[in-house]
Amino acid sequence: MPLSWLKKKFRAFELYTVDIVLGRRADAGATVYGAFLQMLSWLFNGIVQTRLWLYRHRVLHDHPLGCLVVVVGNLTVGGTGKTPVVEKFARALHERGRKVAILSRGYKSKAPPFWKKWWFQLTHTAEPPPRIVSDGITVLLDSETAGDEPYMLAKNLPGVVVLVDKNRVKAGAYAIKKFGCDTLILDDGFQYLPLKGRLNLLLVDKTNPFGNGHMLPRGVLREPIKHLSRASYVFLTKSNGERDSDLEALIREHNPTADIIECAHRPQYLQRFGVPVGAADARVPLSWLKGRKVFAFSGIATPESFEKFLRDLGALIMGRERYLDHYRFEEEDLAELFAAARREGAECLVTTEKDAVRIAETRACPLPLFYLRLEIDIIRGAADFDEAVGRICFPENGSKSPVGRV
Repeated sequence: MPLSWLKKKFRAFELYTVDIVLGRRADAGATVYGAFLQMLSWLFNGIVQTRLWLYRHRVLHDHPLGCLVVVVGNLTVGGTGKTPVVEKFARALHERGRKVAILSRGYKSKAPPFWKKWWFQLTHTAEPPPRIVSDGITVLLDSETAGDEPYMLAKNLPGVVVLVDKNRVKAGAYAIKKFGCDTLILDDGFQYLPLKGRLNLLLVDKTNPFGNGHMLPRGVLREPIKHLSRASYVFLTKSNGERDSDLEALIREHNPTADIIECAHRPQYLQRFGVPVGAADARVPLSWLKGRKVFAFSGIATPESFEKFLRDLGALIMGRERYLDHYRFEEEDLAELFAAARREGAECLVTTEKDAVRIAETRACPLPLFYLRLEIDIIRGAADFDEAVGRICFPENGSKSPVGRV
């Protein structure tokens, strides 16, 4: 049985599971499978609650590192637009004179081979150091080894150290000792309890705050909704500018004191794939999309939001292909995408920035390929992002200094 056939079947099963979790299927098979997932969800909920209880009652201990630790995370899996927030936050802190390190677990990154770990343990008394994605000067790893988000952050943030390690206490201590960092940002760190943040920034996707309200794997929640109480600040992402009084009331029910800051992801420009960033034709204005026939593809948690951006910018989506979040494209996938785009009469292909880092830069493109660059704008709760950073991380200038609760 060909390996490619098995991989396609497994991918189809994963997509089927995602459809059930997101309520896209309602047949008898989906009902039975959903009930099975619900039982696993109850078990997962018990594990999460027990773990948090152990940290609250000091049975398990966190490890202070003696510097500012900012946690950026969410209650759900994927889809809140976290990476642009981390990027803009790190840039603002760096520009204000902080020596910043971003600590990531490197989700779906390629781990070092077993023999290499074994040899290090055999020849060293200490644990292996974290993987250095960027030392603040040079990007040292590719996206496969670093993980999509750490690589993307390293590329976009000169002057900021980016480290990958599942043990972020170790990574944080390394950042302080090796690079002299005084500010640590835990990327996707809300559930990482061994390193307690002085500030917990919780992101909530305004378009789909908590999915179907169920815990994993029946829903998208990593923690119960009541754990909103652990946030110092709540960032409502993907806002359209209209207030959602029901959502704000739910947040206030569980957390009466956290500031709510509302923000939107704004498309900035199209970046031509395979063209050096500084080249004259590397960036294309968004107006170029108006009336343009495009083929859209993505491997992100919420492809609907990406496709809506394209439609709102006037693009005519002739076809689309959706992959699982963090899907690593193979040559066969790309060949099929270009063939499908031509078959549908598309003039170009457009993907997300996070997906673009998973395509080899040397890959020849028979049709123009672009990725959409997004950035964050604060639309309520602070005049702009810089003010938000000042209020949150520089309380000596007059703002409050909340401490997130465990």
